[in-house]
Amino acid sequence: MSDSTDGDGTESESTHVDVVTAFLRHRGEILLLRRSGAVGTYTGQWGGVSGFVEGDPDTQVRTEIREETGLSDAEIDLVRAGRPVSVTDPDLDREWTVHPYLFDADSRDVDLSEEHDALEWTPPTTICTDPDRQTVPALWTAYERVAPTVRSITADDEHGAAALSIRALEVLRDRAGLVVAERANSDDDGGDDADRHGVAGADTDTDTDIDIGVDVNADEEWAELTALAERLLEARPSMAVLRNRVNRAMATATEDLDTEAVPDARAVLESTLAGIERATAADDDAGATAADVIDGAVLTLSRSGTVVDALRAGAPSRVFVAESRPALEGVDVAEELAAGTVDCPVTLHTDAAAAHVLATESIDRVLVGADTIRHDGAVVNKTGTRALAVAAAHEDVPVTVVAATDKVSTREEVALESAARDAVYNGDAAVDVLNPTFDVTPADCVTEFATEQGMLAPAEIEGIAEDLRALESWRDR
Repeated sequence: MSDSTDGDGTESESTHVDVVTAFLRHRGEILLLRRSGAVGTYTGQWGGVSGFVEGDPDTQVRTEIREETGLSDAEIDLVRAGRPVSVTDPDLDREWTVHPYLFDADSRDVDLSEEHDALEWTPPTTICTDPDRQTVPALWTAYERVAPTVRSITADDEHGAAALSIRALEVLRDRAGLVVAERANSDDDGGDDADRHGVAGADTDTDTDIDIGVDVNADEEWAELTALAERLLEARPSMAVLRNRVNRAMATATEDLDTEAVPDARAVLESTLAGIERATAADDDAGATAADVIDGAVLTLSRSGTVVDALRAGAPSRVFVAESRPALEGVDVAEELAAGTVDCPVTLHTDAAAAHVLATESIDRVLVGADTIRHDGAVVNKTGTRALAVAAAHEDVPVTVVAATDKVSTREEVALESAARDAVYNGDAAVDVLNPTFDVTPADCVTEFATEQGMLAPAEIEGIAEDLRALESWRDR
């Protein structure tokens, strides 16, 4: 928390103070800052980006981020603002009201202000599990108010499957970390450890509620974490990558155990930490595989972070982007690419014009992402992908699907989500509306898959599915 000062530079004597605390997230980790001797309270303790509220908290938090990290508004994206946390510090005779925020940061390049003397990008679970890290009061509770939950993953209609799979691992990681901390606090009779780690009690508004100080054993820990994993597995039924990555984390936690034994929370914490690192690397490597074959004119549809990264790293001579109705995420992609992330012309067109563009322009490659890859090599992606791929096949234009192999589904059937009716029609006539979010592109319309394992042909996907099915065995324990 930045220190509040009056006009003459002395600390305010107010007994009730509102502050903002921002957690900046990048690749599954958050930024923690250590408070320097230049501040008057909690010197040497770790916290997020914070400061006293001098007006609107939503405006103040962005000011603090600029001042304390050097990151501009264009380099951060607000994920969530949480309910305020009330904290009483009897030593200071002060009551804090903390307004928590979570932002995604484009990079980790941070310029520290004089208020901090060290920084660390770290999993948020270190707040409550690192015995040597002293944090400002209620830091974990503030993080819980903005952390991803099963509910937030289910409701998210802005991010792709790969991003949401990492959010799912974060939910499981955070719960496992808190169970580990709960056990340690119970062993140490609670209290001091909870205060040192910034835990001000369970947060009843999140999916990560644990009562500090309750004795548990490995069976109870495993039962609680498997119940959460089961909820995550069905949060987004069309997204195989989410299920596969949760399954891998749970399966990894059971490795080298007898069939009758169960892992404890620390095993799940370690497997999810490794799973997040593996997932982000796989997505990066898939994009790199695609970048190697990108040259000439490329046509894409919808928004895939992996596709965007591939276009940035490749050498396209021109990029055509379908607008991707009804959410128009293609417009955002076109604007981002045209802003200088690719060194070539960018052309935006309607979805309905995709076949015309393929027939009249010299398109060298169609490049799309995938929400799910069926075991037979068919691709589930944003509606319009099928029509684009069929038209590309007619024009003899190769179709490259960029995706980590974790997106291969182990199920025979794939659920296809639908979007809101009023995005298509909001009138009073007795008109039925179809607004499917995804469609299925046949395997024979896909040329290749750019993955972290290199280029794969559609016929190779079944073998990947078999490997992923083996990860589901943890559910039989």
